[in-house]
Amino acid sequence: MGKEGQRKLLENSTNRQKLLDKALTLFATRGYDAVGVQEIVEAAGVTKPSLYHYFGSKHGLLEALLAEYLDKLYSQVEQAAEYRNDLPYTIELVIKAFFDFARQYPLFYQMQLGLWFAPPASEAYLTVSRYNEKQYRLIKEVFNRAAQDHGNMKNRQEAFAVTFTGMINTYISIALKGYTELDEDLAHQAARQFMYGIFS
Repeated sequence: MGKEGQRKLLENSTNRQKLLDKALTLFATRGYDAVGVQEIVEAAGVTKPSLYHYFGSKHGLLEALLAEYLDKLYSQVEQAAEYRNDLPYTIELVIKAFFDFARQYPLFYQMQLGLWFAPPASEAYLTVSRYNEKQYRLIKEVFNRAAQDHGNMKNRQEAFAVTFTGMINTYISIALKGYTELDEDLAHQAARQFMYGIFS
């Protein structure tokens, strides 16, 4: 490949990343439905045909963002969620995995939280729902395995998975607004709080 070809390849890669970065900022701060294609391309300094070339549509751009970031998150959570017959330890590791990710990618997590509460028939919610289902299955499996060690947990795994995820997202939400820090102390405190609820 000649120098001109290399230059164009780099430019294409840069333009694609600009679109991802600007769309993420806009979706996180204003909401997916409130942002149009024209606003995204103007913020990125590219043309509409560039967005359609790389992503096909605004929906395709959202899909690309979700795949890129949530694959990273779920890889970290899956590793942390490996049950080692020690539920408090596993719970704390999972909380830390979410906190670490949210600290590293705060804009994405802000966008993701917004998508969680999008109208159920909206394009945004339908797009993110399968990722939410994967996250739910990962968390529920922790409680499925723990129930084999703790008889009082049987038939309550779904409720535990939902409340555990809600607790994590609540802490992250208030941290993103500047009211707390997603540090190890908070992760430990949250784990103890959740375990107290299980065994009380």
